[in-house]
Amino acid sequence: MATPSLPAGATTGDSGGELSSGDDSRGMESPQSPETEASRSLAEQFERAAAHVQSLIQLASREQLLYLYARFKQVKVGNCNIPKPNFFDFEGKQKWEAWKALGGSSPSQAMQEYIAAVKKLDPSWNPQTPEKKGKETNSGFGGPVVSSLYHEETIREEDKNIFDYCRENNIDYITKAIKSKNVDVNMKDEEGRALLHWACDRGHKELVRVLLQYQADINCQDNEGQTALHYASACEFLGIVELLLQSGADPTLQDQDGCLPEAVTGCKAITLVLQQHRASKA
Repeated sequence: MATPSLPAGATTGDSGGELSSGDDSRGMESPQSPETEASRSLAEQFERAAAHVQSLIQLASREQLLYLYARFKQVKVGNCNIPKPNFFDFEGKQKWEAWKALGGSSPSQAMQEYIAAVKKLDPSWNPQTPEKKGKETNSGFGGPVVSSLYHEETIREEDKNIFDYCRENNIDYITKAIKSKNVDVNMKDEEGRALLHWACDRGHKELVRVLLQYQADINCQDNEGQTALHYASACEFLGIVELLLQSGADPTLQDQDGCLPEAVTGCKAITLVLQQHRASKA
């Protein structure tokens, strides 16, 4: 789900993301204009901010994370280009609305606001200083990952249900519950979401694999007609999308609005994988 680092505007066609093609360059490098240098510097600071924010998620409020999410998407994708989610419940709708509210905001403005927000979260952080190399972090913070975007309310152990254990990726508990036949692997919550939907929503790839091993209905649809493939696509979990397709997920199933899985994702790689898979089966 990681997105390649691009100059400001490269994903939306703004000037500053393309090289000039003169009539007679003859291999000579053109001097960089102050505007180009400033654009490159801003893009570099934005990437550092996106990397640094991984260590600040636990410090940020819901509103701050929504603010960051919307600007990350504006930089990486451009203007909001997907239908309003009707299967994510509260969190997904808020994220879509935060992104949509930016309207035609330029990538440059979104980067500046993102950097300023990270600086506010950590006043000691210097956007001019590269992040130290260490463990790889989930560079998809800007992606629609429900579980990493919000601090969920703490639930007492005695109050948890099987869906709570699924959301927190408790593979051992879920495996034991299914093996003991205390839980039907295809049971649904009030919105028609099965365990497989939730595992895909949260990006729990190994849990997805386990549920499929225990005969989870890979093409099960929720109350809005969304399949697990819709969830994984919208959440931009490429690895899970590939796993589902390899396991027999049907990419031609539409939701109640007539949307295929690629209609709810902003990830070009996922769109390509879905289209290629469909073509290979034609």
